[in-house]
Amino acid sequence: MSAVLGREELAALLEQTAAATPDEVVTHALSRDVALPHGAGTAVLITLDNGLDHRRPNSFGARGLAALDAALDAALGRDDVAAVAVTGKPFVLAAGADLSAIPGMTDRAQALAIARIGHAVFDRLHTAAVPTFVFVNGLALGGGFELALHAHHRTVSSAAAGLALPECFLGIVPAWGGCYLLPNLIGADRAVKVIIENPLSQNRMLTGPQYADLGVADVLLDGADFLERSLEWAARVVVGDVVVERPEPDRGEAWDAAVARGRAIADAKVHGAAPAPYRALDLVASAKTADRYAVFAAEDEALADLIMGPELRSGLYAFDLVQKRARRPAGAPDQQLARPVTKVGVVGAGLMAAQLAVLFLRRLRVPVVISDLDHARVDRAVAGIHGEIDTLLAKRRIGPDEANRLHGLISGSTDLAAYADCAVVIEAVFEELEVKRQVFAELERHVGPETVLATNTSSLSVAAMAAGLEHPERVVGFHFFNPVAVLPLVEVVRAPTTDDATVATALGLAKALKKNAVLVADAPGFVVNRVLLRLMGEVMGAVDEGTPVEVADLALQPLGLPMSTFTLLQLVGPGVALHVAETLHADLGERFVVSPNLQALVAARRPGLYDWDADGSPYVSAETTALLTVGDVPSTAEQVRDRVLTAVTEEIGAMLAEGVVAAPMDVDLCLILGAGWPFHLGGITPYLDRSGYAERVLGRRFLPPGVASVPA
Repeated sequence: MSAVLGREELAALLEQTAAATPDEVVTHALSRDVALPHGAGTAVLITLDNGLDHRRPNSFGARGLAALDAALDAALGRDDVAAVAVTGKPFVLAAGADLSAIPGMTDRAQALAIARIGHAVFDRLHTAAVPTFVFVNGLALGGGFELALHAHHRTVSSAAAGLALPECFLGIVPAWGGCYLLPNLIGADRAVKVIIENPLSQNRMLTGPQYADLGVADVLLDGADFLERSLEWAARVVVGDVVVERPEPDRGEAWDAAVARGRAIADAKVHGAAPAPYRALDLVASAKTADRYAVFAAEDEALADLIMGPELRSGLYAFDLVQKRARRPAGAPDQQLARPVTKVGVVGAGLMAAQLAVLFLRRLRVPVVISDLDHARVDRAVAGIHGEIDTLLAKRRIGPDEANRLHGLISGSTDLAAYADCAVVIEAVFEELEVKRQVFAELERHVGPETVLATNTSSLSVAAMAAGLEHPERVVGFHFFNPVAVLPLVEVVRAPTTDDATVATALGLAKALKKNAVLVADAPGFVVNRVLLRLMGEVMGAVDEGTPVEVADLALQPLGLPMSTFTLLQLVGPGVALHVAETLHADLGERFVVSPNLQALVAARRPGLYDWDADGSPYVSAETTALLTVGDVPSTAEQVRDRVLTAVTEEIGAMLAEGVVAAPMDVDLCLILGAGWPFHLGGITPYLDRSGYAERVLGRRFLPPGVASVPA
């Protein structure tokens, strides 16, 4: 009998839950007897397998949990079994709970049942009278990670990757034992790293060696014959040749310090805007002294609360956008029209151009030529690119052969004739329309009629750049975000004259670069910069009116954005922000304010509003204060926040009315991938819906009820 649920109650809950999820892709639990070496007897090996390849990982819905429970019941009911082991299909243990049913849940009891079922089934590995093992052969996320924690012993493949407890990233907590079992296995500080720090740091994951180094696995084994070696190791445990000794976690001040560190991380990342990491930390704190099953019960309640809350629904909506919509851009033409990209040209030899060249080299492995007006600038850029390749080699991200190949693929020139055989040429020159038009006009004299001419402009009209060209149909916007190597978004900008083949080639290129593309219309600022500059303009406007810089800057902190407004300004640079603001003001009117104080910062060559002290804390210096001219009508943080959210709602409504993107989901996708806006906001439109701004400003919601929210 399970110590969490009785067998009859478990069976009833499994039946009820399965009936509510008829479309579940079932992960089967396939059992076979294995004769262990060293005379250790018979083991039952249970392999989790949903019948699909590694691209569709195993996951646990009600039927899958029932299958695992039945397999464990059969194995543990025998008196001739010396051990029970669980592993997964090739490269995958399990990706945790099947989250596809959650958006349709309307009853807290359904949510509570999911948590209780998982605890009951997995706990059978803990209460078994014979040794139990989980062989972590590959990806193990969430519930898959927790399944392993319940077993008496764990092995992990040296080739395994994607090992994590990502729940706090999505808006829930590890609720199948993780918040109790992990800190009690490896200590609170290491558990906080896995449960809080990694998920809130772009959902960072562990490799097999890292998993073993943390102490989660008892042994790290080679991937080539992982199963055989795991069975051999398990046999030695069964016969007593191997005794696993695990250090007792420090339950003194170190435990409390770890929880406090986790809270500081959560505060820095989400600023209290998302409840999940704080609920997880409460559970980890209680795991210091509380009974195992008391914490399991608290995990049940936390999961039920969070499943019925708006942040998780927004998180799942955002996750679905990133996993599905980002891979199939709305409005994309037939991809069969895409032309092969055999050589790439980059016009300009500045920092952005060099970043683009490195990206093209690494991802495409085709010749790349970079140019500028003078040899010295080109030589510096090419040398810098060679240096980047050498750095990748030194960090072992590439091998010597690949490094040599990449070195041979880059070249520089001051002659645009070097682009004659390029399939794609992207310009990354000064953000001035006439300069870019001149570049394209000169390029057209050297390249073939089907060469795609792309611009990395952040706000200028693609159509205006193409005007007057013999082949305007092959000009497209290809807007990257800085840093190019990190941010996954490319806004592919289609001008009215851009043809389907050009768009298809641009989308195919984005995919080859391992970027996510959103197809946007040729409108001022496109999506990300239009939203961010409207936001920044309102915050800066509040400062112009007399609001203290610190008050205005922290006004949006309750949203949990990745950085404050003026930290973003510092990153982008006041000059760039001013240029984009002036462009949007000229094209879209007075709602895009050009701040006189921003102009003053640029004129004084200040890097932003802040200087930074020795501890890395920002402050407004006397020199900066002297530059500012402010009014006498200060606002509170709440007033600034209301002003900004009203403006952002208005701007997104205008963008959708203009057809800049196909749907609100594309705005959200752009902000998630291009600006790092958090999943718990769903990008932004779910938050504007649930906070009432959409209906107050536009008279309607962006998304139907039940999309990124609990169904009525």
